[in-house]
Amino acid sequence: MCIFKLLKNSLTYLLFFALSIWSFVLPAQNTIDSLKLALTKVKHDTLRCNILHDLIEAEGDEAIWPKYNQLLKELSETNAAKEKDPLIKLFYLKHLANTLNNIAFLAQQHGDIPKALEYFDKSLKIREQTNEKTGIAQSFNNIGYVYAEQGNNAKALEYSQKALKLYELIKDQKGISSALINIGALYYEQNNFSKALECFQKSLTLNEKINDKAGIAISLNNIANIYSQQKDDEKALEYHQKSLKMHEEMLDMERVATSLNNIASLLLKKQKVNEAFNYANRSLEIARKLGHPEKIRNAAIMLSSIYKKQNNYFAAFETYKLYIKMRDSINNEQTRKASIKNQLKYEFEKKEAILKEQQEKERIIAEEKNRFQQIIIASVFFGLLLVIVFAIFIFRSLKTTKEQKLIIEEKQKEILDSIKYAKRIQSALLPGEKYIQKNLDRLNKK
Repeated sequence: MCIFKLLKNSLTYLLFFALSIWSFVLPAQNTIDSLKLALTKVKHDTLRCNILHDLIEAEGDEAIWPKYNQLLKELSETNAAKEKDPLIKLFYLKHLANTLNNIAFLAQQHGDIPKALEYFDKSLKIREQTNEKTGIAQSFNNIGYVYAEQGNNAKALEYSQKALKLYELIKDQKGISSALINIGALYYEQNNFSKALECFQKSLTLNEKINDKAGIAISLNNIANIYSQQKDDEKALEYHQKSLKMHEEMLDMERVATSLNNIASLLLKKQKVNEAFNYANRSLEIARKLGHPEKIRNAAIMLSSIYKKQNNYFAAFETYKLYIKMRDSINNEQTRKASIKNQLKYEFEKKEAILKEQQEKERIIAEEKNRFQQIIIASVFFGLLLVIVFAIFIFRSLKTTKEQKLIIEEKQKEILDSIKYAKRIQSALLPGEKYIQKNLDRLNKK
């Protein structure tokens, strides 16, 4: 389910920035009682997990549902750690990821940005581990939402675009629409109205295709806001009227009150004072029934302006006093929250600076280590190269010596053979000593 971030401007009340969390709807008390009773009866942990999940969804009281969330976290964490069956383990891990997401949401609501990012990141890691693509995309949306709250639009846009790509990959039309609204809201904040309008129109087309009335109403309102910024009051009025009709069909009275006030503002610009009064007055009536200070404030200042146009200065003064009262009430609460938020932001930025410094030190150490390893590798390489070159030189020297030795031996053999051959010839040609002596003796006798 989605919660939408309110982004205010001078004429209109909001653009919506989607945050994927549990849907906290307030059901009949007997539904909660039935779930509580069921929780005491069932023994199997998988059933207990499902009941706790339903209780978290059903219970709207922020003082109560986190307790069920903590129980579900402990139960799913314990079972996921010891479970051997991969499918049942996956079941527990999915519940664990959801509980971490809920903790992050609560921290974000209280302005504790470091804790919100920590737990959104923990939830994301488990969802990546279980390859739960829808959950991963929701986590990207959530992290983007936190960065948007911090005013870090670059990071917010990065994560929202990651969510969009993943939703497109799994063909999740509702998710695509939600991501487009987020991206459009960020472009709106940057005054890039053409890109914002493109995103909102794509979102409207998708919501109409899947018949998502809430999404249609949101997209219509966002488009109306763009046209207001572009000074196209006719189109702005047309889209606000369409948005009002959708909100009335869904009985979403908070947004009905806001749409009525938006229309009153546009009619007043067109000098249609009486029509503007009807819309603004109805907006104030609904806001009072709801007891919503912000809606009362917006309707009161609008009525004060209308009364001035009608020369009804007493009514203008009375509604202006109501505006001041609501404004101060809201400002006091906002100041308190802003103070807490700024303190947490300071702590977050301090931790982030320390982390960056540590990362820089680690990077330098890693670079030095890498450089040293490269020197060692280079030294070993050149050492081996020298050994190889020396070995080749020795091998060639030995080979040359051996070849020379063989040549010398061959020459010696040739010389010896020549000598022996000459000796044999000499022996064959010259008469022997005995033969000569014999012939001399024979001659002497004669």
